[in-house]
Amino acid sequence: MNRRTTGARNVMVIETPEGVRFSTPLAGPVSRFLAWLVDELVVVGACGAVAQLLRVFAALSTDVIIAVSIILYFAIWVGYGITLEWVWGGQTIGKRALDLRVLDATGMKLQFSQIAVRNLMRFLDALPFLYFVGGAAMLLSGRYQRLGDSIAGTVVLRQKRLGLAALAFAEQGEKYNSFLQVPHLAARLRQQAGPELVHLAYQALLRRNELEPATRIEIFRCLADRFREPVKFPDDVTASLSDERYVRNAVGVVTATGSLRQNGPHRLRGQ
Repeated sequence: MNRRTTGARNVMVIETPEGVRFSTPLAGPVSRFLAWLVDELVVVGACGAVAQLLRVFAALSTDVIIAVSIILYFAIWVGYGITLEWVWGGQTIGKRALDLRVLDATGMKLQFSQIAVRNLMRFLDALPFLYFVGGAAMLLSGRYQRLGDSIAGTVVLRQKRLGLAALAFAEQGEKYNSFLQVPHLAARLRQQAGPELVHLAYQALLRRNELEPATRIEIFRCLADRFREPVKFPDDVTASLSDERYVRNAVGVVTATGSLRQNGPHRLRGQ
């Protein structure tokens, strides 16, 4: 994965082994600040609830209660980011609200150690107030990385909301997604398909008509193979599918809403 700058907008460019490039915009200081603000409100709310519980120990000295409150605040502050970014694949409540996601800066799978480091480094980025150090580092970085991102080797991207409606371009006609007829395998695919793979597949589907025929075939073959690795659907479900349709089905499974997961067959664009 490489970076390029187009005008005033910084983007990350993902280059496949076949030489095809997909660009995706980096999250700038404004969107990241808004996401942080949402997360901070959540953390403050959680700390307020904890403070109410501490009133039970009103018999303790005021100094002890203050010390415990400070320790709990920082534990919640860091633990909140680490836990949600790991469970939600690089997102917190604030990042979800602003359609942001943390990814590995080289395009590899995001590791727990990277998430832990970038969140522990918030103590430094937050100095002296309102993330002044982190904000300054972002403005000086070509990839909008605060110190925690630079040390952890991560970036924060802006992404489109993935949804079935966004795949309407894929094919004309009403057909159903056969993968959703095997609920337990569909559920496993949703769990196993990483955000990096889903994002790359989505970009390939959006730009499929821009690709040379031979390159298009190779791109979707590689993507289909990557989706097949964690989950193998029965042959009677996949035998008639091209690699491109296989990828479209896989993305449809990952982005399916709860109601669509339960009803079948499921009407989608593409089988």
